[in-house]
Formats: sequence, C-alpha cells, structure tokens
Amino acid sequence: MEMTFRWYGEDDPVTLDKIKQIPGMQGIVSAIYDIPVGEAWPLKRVLKLNETVEKKGLKLSVIESVPVHEDIKMGLPTRDKYIENYCTTLRNLSKAGIDCVCYNFMPVFDWTRSDLAHKLPDGSNALIYENDIINNMNPLTGDLSLPGWDSSYTKDQMKSLLETYSHITEEDLWNNLKYFLDRVIKVAEEVKVKMAIHPDDPPWSIFNLPRIITNKANIERFLKLYDSEYNGLTLCSGSLGALKDNDIIDMIYSFSSRIHFAHIRNIKITGERDFEEAAHMTECGSLNIYGIVKAYHDTGFKGYIRPDHGRMIWGETGRPGYGLYDRALGAVYICGLWEAIEKGAKSND
Repeated sequence: MEMTFRWYGEDDPVTLDKIKQIPGMQGIVSAIYDIPVGEAWPLKRVLKLNETVEKKGLKLSVIESVPVHEDIKMGLPTRDKYIENYCTTLRNLSKAGIDCVCYNFMPVFDWTRSDLAHKLPDGSNALIYENDIINNMNPLTGDLSLPGWDSSYTKDQMKSLLETYSHITEEDLWNNLKYFLDRVIKVAEEVKVKMAIHPDDPPWSIFNLPRIITNKANIERFLKLYDSEYNGLTLCSGSLGALKDNDIIDMIYSFSSRIHFAHIRNIKITGERDFEEAAHMTECGSLNIYGIVKAYHDTGFKGYIRPDHGRMIWGETGRPGYGLYDRALGAVYICGLWEAIEKGAKSND
C-alpha cells in the first residue's frame, strides 16, 4: 500500500513541508480547486500541480476529486459536453502520470454533517451528524452551512436544482450513472486511469434526494454497470460505516480487486442515524480499524490509503475535518498496524 495525505493546495495551512514530515508518508491527494465544475482541466495546470508536489519530495498519487457536473447526474441534454470535458481531463491527468481519480455521484450535497466543530469530552472538536437536526434544516432558507456546496449555489440555483431532482428517482440516478460510466470508463481504460467512486456520506437519503452508493448490494450493482478494473471504488470506512448494517471488513474481502483507494477513519455511532467522528484507533469508535487494515493486508492491497477526517486537537484551527495533527496520528497508527500485521504474517510463515 501507499500512504497518502489530502492537501488542498497553496492556501492550505497544512503545507507540503509539514505533510512530508509524517513518518511513512509517500503521496499527496489533491485537485485543482479553482476550475469551475464541468470544465476540462488544462494540461498546463495539471503539470504545475504535479511539479509543486514533486519539488517537495512527494508524489501526486490521487486526484480527489474531479467533480461530476449536476447536469450529468440529472441526465439533462447538456450532459454530453460535460462528459466530454471530463474525458479530456482524464487524458490530461494521464499525461502527468496520474493513475487514480476519486469522484462521487451524490446529488447536490457532498459529505454532510450537522455540526462541524462539536466539542468532545476530551476537549477536542469533531464533525458530527444528528439526523433530527438535518431533518429540520431547509436548504432553501440558508439556515445550514455545509462543506462543498453552500458557497457554490445561489438560492435560485439551489431551488432549481432541488426542483429538478424532485422528479428523479433512484432508478433514474442509476441510469444516469451508467450513461456516464459507459462513456468515461472507455477513456479511463485507454489512458490507464483507475476511476474510484466514493460512497455517499452519509449512506442514506438527505433532503429527499436519491443516494445509491450506500451498501454492499448497491456497490455490487455499481461494479456490474461497467465490468472493468478501471471502474472501481474508493472504499471509505467512515462513510459506509455510519450505517450499522454495513460490514466494512466483508466489503474489503468481497471487492478487493476493485478497490483502488482506501479512506480509513473511525466513527462513533450514537444513534440509529447519528454519529460523531472519532480518533482513528479502534477503541475510540464503533469500527474495527485493526480488522479493516488487516483485511487490506490479507487481500494484497497495493493501492492508495489515506487517513480520512480527523478531529481538531491541541488547539488547532483550520478546515473542518482536515487539520494536521489528528490525521497525522491516524496515518502513523495505520502504518503501525500494517507493519505489525506484516511482520506477524512473516513470522508465521
């Protein structure tokens, strides 16, 4: 496996100089954040990003994300031009040596939480999700602030999007996803870029919008939409793990050949559809992180891993979920588990 770390570019307070000091760190997960969704990424910009990372002695391992335009998800007539732009971006990423792209197919909202800085008993703060609070929010009134969308759409744009989606069923979304895959994965195969879809976070419908990458059965269906190693997964333990019925370890064993990117983080389930993000250690949450890492090791995982969302600890402030300290602790913890499992396996040979 290759240990990687999310970096949000030159404006990120978590700099490349800090990231490269984390023991075991090899790669960077990043993107070009100022290009409007749907436009093709110019090769010159991709090469510049790659050069910036390599100058610090790191590797640009994964692009997370190349966003999918809402017109594609909604199946509008304009989707073809956006899909062609997406294919152009994949070709340019390949020319820069990128071989893995993470993306999602969540309508309108990316990962969603009810509080971005909930204070925990130990004095740290973390992202949490309380279902009753989310259910009482109205996206049209501006009474919520969620990452990745609230500054992206005007009130009128949001109203138009939600109106269009009110007529789109889960089956429609499946059909629109297949339309996208049928065109994009052919290009991904040609340029040797592995596409890795991220599950919905949380893995259930919010604001009456359809969500489909939510459980094992749906992931099996997704992989059959286009049966190719280039149509694969970003398996996020924290996203899927919020649903009690989802067995992350079983999914790793079941889908091992199609997992290209692993997001490893812990969560503490506090209610039927309530959870808070926790430190990475198994004992800190509801997920068996040791078992998850062992499953990746036992299946011969050779893809990319990154510690996912972290708490804000030791007085750190910054982008919610993406501070330095707790994610660095998570990376070292995962590397430690991997080393122990690896050496244990060798001693038993």
